[in-house]
Amino acid sequence: MPTILIPETLYTPQGYRQGLAVAFDEKILAVDTPEALSARYPDAKKIETGAGTILYPGFINVHVHLEFSANRCRLEYGDFMRWLESVIRERDALVNEADNAVMEAACRQMLRSGITSFGAISSFGADLEVCRRVPQRVTFFNEIVGSNPATIDALYQDFLHRIDASSACEPQERITPAVAIHAPHSVHPVAVRRAVALAKEEGMPLSTHFLESSYEREWLEHGTGGFREFFRRYLKAERPVTTIEEFLAHFDGYPSLFVHAVQTTEEERGRLAAEGHFVAHCPRSNRLLGCGRYPLEDRRVPVALATDGLSSNWSLDLFEEMRAALMLHHQAPLPQFADRLIRAVTLDAARSIRSDAGRIEAGAPADFALIRLPQGCEREEELALQTILHSREAEAVWIGGEELVM
Repeated sequence: MPTILIPETLYTPQGYRQGLAVAFDEKILAVDTPEALSARYPDAKKIETGAGTILYPGFINVHVHLEFSANRCRLEYGDFMRWLESVIRERDALVNEADNAVMEAACRQMLRSGITSFGAISSFGADLEVCRRVPQRVTFFNEIVGSNPATIDALYQDFLHRIDASSACEPQERITPAVAIHAPHSVHPVAVRRAVALAKEEGMPLSTHFLESSYEREWLEHGTGGFREFFRRYLKAERPVTTIEEFLAHFDGYPSLFVHAVQTTEEERGRLAAEGHFVAHCPRSNRLLGCGRYPLEDRRVPVALATDGLSSNWSLDLFEEMRAALMLHHQAPLPQFADRLIRAVTLDAARSIRSDAGRIEAGAPADFALIRLPQGCEREEELALQTILHSREAEAVWIGGEELVM
């Protein structure tokens, strides 16, 4: 039996609309006036959500590292290399402490903030069991990492085993297998070529960390800087395995998600735009690791907003991430920028991971996040801004047409 959901305001790809409702089962059946939908679906269950409510597509957090969800105060912030050294020092303890209960709690936190889909960056496959049993849709990014040519075959076989495991999930588990290349400095070009070819052949979502810090750029361009001592000490490497140009060429012709991209040049962003790529912007993580600010004023590349993992953030809440973005990008006109941020956690986020979600239109998945403003707002142009400023949790969430207890 269909359900008809009647909010005060509906957020559609065309903007905010009043006087509309949505009929759905597992997918959205129609968007129309309540009267028209009632006539079309006379036996439907009706839910009127009342004054001050806005129905959004479920929010999408495209980049999360669940395997580091145990971190609270162990890692060091303020500088990327200092943080990375602390990750190396604490990695085993943090991974061991991030048991299923800890990772599931992180997923529940996301659900309470209206996140109905997320991209899990999985380095070891330890998070697959949790991702299979949580209610959200999960784009499961099997990550490949390793720059030593002697270990490529072994690393790639492990990567394939993890791809197979995520591909074997049942449809009701809502897992989409995907490929993640860790970063240009940390993956040998042979492994990059193989993994990207697999993603292209299977039509899988594809993601990579890219030019997150100035250290990465200096290493890739000149073989100097903080990464020089790091690679000498841990990997006995004296030079980078690729260049920025060579790395980008692997992704040509296949729109992919480039995470961070803080240190990209105007020319490199032009190339990302020309190839149809997306950027995942993680403002709190970038601030904590001293990486700088991705230039959102360059609007050529569509942007999804993401929290990154709890190794470089204090929550997985997209409302908090949007508020941080409002403050970090102080030069942007507030109402228009707020509209862009809402799109960055809905439609543009969905497109960046090849998902059909992120929109309230007929045929899309019936994934919704209902929020309630504390006071009425009659100015349509400020609804996005007021949502970001005043929302702490979603009032209700639906995934696949099912209302979930949060």
